[in-house]
Amino acid sequence: MVDKRVTLRDVAAAAGVSRATAGFVLSDAPGIALSEATRQRVREAARDLGYVPHSIARALREGSSRIIVLSIDSGYEGNYTRSFTKGLDEELAAHDYVLLVRQRHSTGAGSGERLIEAIAPRAELRMPSYLEPGHEYDDGGWSGGLAGNVGVQLRYLADRGHQRVAVALPDGAPPLGPVRLRFAREAAAMIGLAPPLDLTVPRERADAAATLADFLGAHPGMTAFAAFDDDVALRILAAARDLGLRVPADVAVIGFDDTDHGALFTPSLTTVHIDAADHGRHAARAVLGLDTVPFKATPARVIPRESA
Repeated sequence: MVDKRVTLRDVAAAAGVSRATAGFVLSDAPGIALSEATRQRVREAARDLGYVPHSIARALREGSSRIIVLSIDSGYEGNYTRSFTKGLDEELAAHDYVLLVRQRHSTGAGSGERLIEAIAPRAELRMPSYLEPGHEYDDGGWSGGLAGNVGVQLRYLADRGHQRVAVALPDGAPPLGPVRLRFAREAAAMIGLAPPLDLTVPRERADAAATLADFLGAHPGMTAFAAFDDDVALRILAAARDLGLRVPADVAVIGFDDTDHGALFTPSLTTVHIDAADHGRHAARAVLGLDTVPFKATPARVIPRESA
């Protein structure tokens, strides 16, 4: 049997006052003339019943003081974003704030922007711009931030003997593409690899195969691909199969962000798993103006499978 949530009406009935009066007391509404005895009776009833205010309703009443918006661009709905959102939501809820998540399908003004104006949130975080330089963690992002996570991906390939690595990017000029490529080249220099080349992989399977064939023909010593995300990694795997290449004997492929589909492919996709809950908690405390020192980003880890 599920316990019934205690409502404001229950508190009012227990205190012998109207629902409006109970609401005035529990919200500390200014300018309401109520006796101290009435206020005390309502507070005691709320405490005895275990009443918890409905934080969403409170947020809507208070406007910018209690709402944080996370806007996620279409195409960034992977494991990182899910775990980041979980940590962000949990930390905000611990301080009685409400998280509103919305998906952005374009950069132009529209109903989403009008919504932001209407609710006047305390802050809006945007994904993926939150991951761009200036938002990394600890040592410039190399300890648990985006830079360090890219380094984990490159080092895994280097540890398996790969000296020539390419960064596989999606078509459509993703906002983080140049950032990821820069971090990959910096990581390669730290590890001792040659500067990675970059390959933009089309979405259409036939085009991806043709692009991969041309790239390998121009760079015969290339043996591994570090993909922008799991989606791009799967495009490479499909193209390799169509070209008759053996994975990982001829080319190794490692994804990024550990989405659900990689384990279902043949060969199964080696990928980088990122637990971003700490990032979300860090972000929540930052926008609330709270101390962020206790929150350290969890380093990424590789999920080893068959492709690399």
